[in-house]
Amino acid sequence: MTATAPASVTLSPDAPGAAAPALRAENLTLGYTKVRPVVHGVDLAVRPGALTVLVGANASGKSTLLRGLARLLPAHAGRITLDGNPIERIAARQLARMIGVLPQNPIAPEGITAGELVARGRYPHQPIFRGRSSDDDAVVAASLAATDAASLTERRMDELSGGQRQRVWIAMALAQQPRILLLDEPTSALDVAHQVEVLDVLRAEVDRGTTVVVVLHDLTLAARYADELVVLCDGRIVAQGAASEVLTEATVRDAFGIDARILTDPDTGRPVVLPRASSLGSSAVVSQERMQ
Repeated sequence: MTATAPASVTLSPDAPGAAAPALRAENLTLGYTKVRPVVHGVDLAVRPGALTVLVGANASGKSTLLRGLARLLPAHAGRITLDGNPIERIAARQLARMIGVLPQNPIAPEGITAGELVARGRYPHQPIFRGRSSDDDAVVAASLAATDAASLTERRMDELSGGQRQRVWIAMALAQQPRILLLDEPTSALDVAHQVEVLDVLRAEVDRGTTVVVVLHDLTLAARYADELVVLCDGRIVAQGAASEVLTEATVRDAFGIDARILTDPDTGRPVVLPRASSLGSSAVVSQERMQ
C-alpha cells in the first residue's frame, strides 16, 4: 500500500510469540429457521495464527458458518468453543476483545466520518465513562494507514465510494485489535489492486500472530493467500487443507459445478483455477438450483 502504519504502533495487542486462542466448532448445525438448517454437523478447528479461507458456491453455508463462529447466530446443535470455553458463556466485552467481525454490507450511522467509525473499534478496550486516549488515537491512525484510508479520516461515510467504505470498515476491525478476525467477503466492491492490498493487510496481521478467517469468492486469490482452505458444499465441509491439496479439478467440479483446469502459478507455486469455456454457462444453472 502507499501508506503504512506508524512503526511504533502494532495492530495486534499481544507480544510476538504469544499463543493464539483456539476457535473450534464441533458437530455444528446452524440455520435461520430450525426446520431448514444451512450448516449441517460441521467440525472445524481453526488454525491459530493462520489465515483460513472459506470458499464455496452461493448458498453453500460460508457466511452462515462465519456468523456462527462470531456468535451472531445461535447453534441448533453442536457447540463452538474458544480456548475450550463454550463461546456463549463468554461475556460480550471480553469476546469483543478477542474476536473482531466484519459482516457483509455493514451500515454506518448517518453522518459519521471515517475516523469516527474506526474509533468505535476501540470501545471494547475503553473503561466505562472514559474517552479516547492517545493510545487509542494512535491505533486508529495506524489502522487507517494500514488500509490506505488515512486520507478519508474527515470524510463522511455516506460520501465515500463502495470500495472506500469497505477499506474504512476493515480499518475499524483492525482498530479493535482482536486476536481472531472474522471477515465476510471483505474484498467485495474493491478493484483488483485494492483486493490484493486488503489481503496483504490480512496476511500482515497473521504474520503478527492474529488468527484470520475470511470468506472469499475468487478461488485463485483464496489459493494465493490461504494457509488453510476450507471448501463448503450444501452446508458441509467437503475438503480442507493446503490449497495445493484441496483445489483439484474434482473438488471444483463437485463443489462449484464447473469444469476447470488447475494450473500452478510459476511465481508462488500456488494453484490457479481456470474455468473451461464450456462450463461457464452450466455453473449458473447449478448455482440457481442450490439456492432453491
